[in-house]
Amino acid sequence: MGSKITVIGAGSVGATITYTLSQEAFASELVMIDINKEKVDGEAMDIVQGTAFRDPISIISGTYADAKNSDIVIITSGMPRKAGQSRIELAQTNVNIVKSIAKEIVPVAPDAIYVIVANPVDVMTYAFLKASGLPENRVLGSGTLLDTTRLRYGLSAKFEIAQKNIHAYVFGEHGDSSFVPWSCANIAGVPFEDYTEVARNFGKNFGEFNHEEMEEYVHKSGGEIIKRKGATFYGVAMAVVKLCGMLCAASDSITTLSSLMHGEYGVTDVCTSALTVVGPEGVKGKVPVELTKEEVLKFQDSANKLKAVIAELDLDC
Repeated sequence: MGSKITVIGAGSVGATITYTLSQEAFASELVMIDINKEKVDGEAMDIVQGTAFRDPISIISGTYADAKNSDIVIITSGMPRKAGQSRIELAQTNVNIVKSIAKEIVPVAPDAIYVIVANPVDVMTYAFLKASGLPENRVLGSGTLLDTTRLRYGLSAKFEIAQKNIHAYVFGEHGDSSFVPWSCANIAGVPFEDYTEVARNFGKNFGEFNHEEMEEYVHKSGGEIIKRKGATFYGVAMAVVKLCGMLCAASDSITTLSSLMHGEYGVTDVCTSALTVVGPEGVKGKVPVELTKEEVLKFQDSANKLKAVIAELDLDC
C-alpha cells in the first residue's frame, strides 16, 4: 500500500510535482487542490491518463475534504514577484496565503507531514509552522535541497565524476545568503580540497578550482532559468519528490532541508537549512557536522537575514 499525497497548488511547480509523483511506486493516491478549478481538473486528467503504464494509482482534483488521511501534504501555492514589488511585500502576500491554507487543511489532515515549497520557502515554512500549531517534526521546507543538487551537478561537470560520489551541501537560506561549507565537502570520501591531486593519478588535470564561481553558479541558476523560460519547476519537482521518497522510506535519510533551529551553530527560532535527519516520522534532528568559524558566521548571517524579513511580517492567525 502506497502513500496518499496531497498537492496544494496546480501551477507549474505543483503540476510537475504531481506528475513526477505519479511515476513513483511509493505513491498510490494523489489529490490536487487549487482555487482555479478548471486548471486543476485539466492537470489531474492529463496526468492520470498517462498512468496506464504503471500499477494502478488514484489521481483526482478535489477540495480540502478530499485530503483526509493524507500521509504527506505539499504546499506550492503562492504568488510570483511582480515588477516593483518588494521582497517583504511578496513575503507578506504569500504568508497570508499559507495562513489561509493552514486553517483549511490541518483540521482535515492533522496527522500528515507537511512539505512547504512556496517561496520564500524558509519564511513560508516558519509561517506555516506557527499558523498550523503542528508538532515541528511534521513541518519542513524544501529549503536548499535544490541548491544542493545544483551544486552537485556543477561539481560533477567540473570534475567529471558521478554526482552520487559527491558529498557537498548548501546551507542557510534558499536564496542569496546561502553558502557551501567546503570544510565538510568530499568526493568519494576524499576531502574536497585533496581531490584535484587524486584525480591527477587518473590522468585528469582540472586546473585551479574557484569556490566563489561555483557558489555564484548555484545562486544564479534559478534566475538564469527564469530569464530563459520564464519559470523553474523541473528541478524543484525532482527535489521535492526525492524528499517525499525519504518520508515514505523504511529508514531515515540525511539531507539539507528547512526546519526549525534550536541553537545549532548559534541559531534559534528560524527555519533554515542544515544537514537534517528525516524519515517516516518527519524531521528527527540536525546532524552536528563541524563547521569552521567562518562558516558558522556565514550561517548566522544567513539566519539573521531571514529573521529580519520575518520581523516585518504579520504572522498572527
